[in-house]
Amino acid sequence: MENKAIPLAVPDVGDEEIDEIKKVFDTKFLTEGKTTKEFEEKVASYLGVKHAIAVTSCTTGLHAVLEGLNIKGQEVLVPDYTYPATAEAVVLAGGIPVLTDVDINSMNMTSEILEEGYNDEMTVFSPVSWAGVPLEPDVYKKANDLNLKCLEDSACSLGAKIGNKFVGNIADFSCFSFHPRKVITTGEGGMITTNDDKMAEYCHSFKHFGAKGSSFEIIGTNYKLSNILSAIGLVQMKKIEKIIQNRIEKAKIYKEILTKLDGIKPAYVGNGTRQTFQSYTCYVEKENYRDKIRKALADANIQSQIGTYALHLEPAYKNYKRIGSLENSKKLFYNALTLPLHKDLSQQDQEKICKIIETILKN
Repeated sequence: MENKAIPLAVPDVGDEEIDEIKKVFDTKFLTEGKTTKEFEEKVASYLGVKHAIAVTSCTTGLHAVLEGLNIKGQEVLVPDYTYPATAEAVVLAGGIPVLTDVDINSMNMTSEILEEGYNDEMTVFSPVSWAGVPLEPDVYKKANDLNLKCLEDSACSLGAKIGNKFVGNIADFSCFSFHPRKVITTGEGGMITTNDDKMAEYCHSFKHFGAKGSSFEIIGTNYKLSNILSAIGLVQMKKIEKIIQNRIEKAKIYKEILTKLDGIKPAYVGNGTRQTFQSYTCYVEKENYRDKIRKALADANIQSQIGTYALHLEPAYKNYKRIGSLENSKKLFYNALTLPLHKDLSQQDQEKICKIIETILKN
């Protein structure tokens, strides 16, 4: 009998979203409009932040903010261990990404790494709260001490918290993603959040071709999010807490089983934080075993994924400036393993996945 397929991720979408899309169709107004504004207000209210600006993706959100910060010709610190979007946004805005290492456990930048990479000509840095793991609070404090603006690539972190404060209401500027692998989805889409009135006004204008009122005052582009996608987002925001709680429960099951195995570390959990577990990413300590585990899972019809990329190993980024040896980033690129995590994943599925991991690690 063929093994039941276990996908890596499954978006939590259904009839409610279709009903909301139909309402938009009935208005015959499909581009960005009233529904998108409602979605922006819903996200801002959820995070307790003054402004939320919907855009076509987290990447275009990062780009819009960096244009507003006018970083042309400036060096901007970004973690080496990230999806290329973080660095691409810097390049699109005319800046120069400088690649820094990350902490091996949290897989995020730390205040020490920030201080090591900083020079006094920098005005902004762009850390990532990767996989829904919030940054350590001292990263924001260190940025403040260095007079650096923090643009957080929080693509994976909608709903994550440090204490009672949401990610998205801590950094100067944050950008979220609504790709289908994220906690909530609109298919494609993103959101900029900030308490900075001036930047909110700039980003709103930038995504509307540079329009302000009836004139065009800056060079902008078209990063508008349609009412259709925003309609999906409105329904998703009603579900977000339930989705996150479900992910937290399933993450606990993984942790319970994986903690008993030698050669693998369960996904990191920070002190005093709430994680979204957008990705359930472990670290395979047994050298050269990550890909063996992935092959065994694939043979059982189970999807898995690496963590993310070490940019300095990718052809497009090999000539960019680096801070230090980027040793942790490299280790994570070769050894991090992302396991399935979604609403359709049963405890039986999780036990099966962990059993396969255990068998391979014992060989």
